[in-house]
Amino acid sequence: MAPEKLVARKGRLRQRYNNEYRLVAGCVPYRVDKDGQLEVLMVSTPSRHDLVFPKGGWEDDEDVYEAACREALEEAGVRGTINRDSLGLWVFRSKSSQSEQSSDSPRGACKGHVFALEVTEELEQWPEQDTHGRRWVSPADSYGLCRYDWMREALTALLDRSSTWTSPVVAAVAVAESPAAPDQLNEHAGMCMNMMLAADRAVALC
Repeated sequence: MAPEKLVARKGRLRQRYNNEYRLVAGCVPYRVDKDGQLEVLMVSTPSRHDLVFPKGGWEDDEDVYEAACREALEEAGVRGTINRDSLGLWVFRSKSSQSEQSSDSPRGACKGHVFALEVTEELEQWPEQDTHGRRWVSPADSYGLCRYDWMREALTALLDRSSTWTSPVVAAVAVAESPAAPDQLNEHAGMCMNMMLAADRAVALC
């Protein structure tokens, strides 16, 4: 039997909106390696040296967890177990829309949850591998590679949660929070919007 052919969804015909915000879902894929160390999976995009976590539009025929898992499959070629306790709810705005719209306006902005995804399967081929490579990195390295501040905030939320798992992971948290992590993380903490903790007007670049 021929292997299942996976195809990425295109277009926005089924895209969900809420008060002009485009609704999105994303995840921080992670695993604990054979030595008990936490690693996170990031994806690359053309002509950029920094990396991102899988994220994309939430469509009207799926729930938010299915949307986050689909984005992980399409962009990073992984499947796994999603933790339904969200790492946070952020508002994302592209640089182009931020320059064209008031920061108070939802037009051109996205709103979405980010979840932790424990990876259980890595595919050799995935729908967007021509434009999205993937890379396992340590939490400390991930801080330096994150393209946007909201990603660092989501990673911090994952690490805070992982401190209750196993002692080797606690060590990984300590490394990630050491001076080796970019000072920018502390300088800009709270500038991205974690809507569970901040006001509605805060906006993060996506």
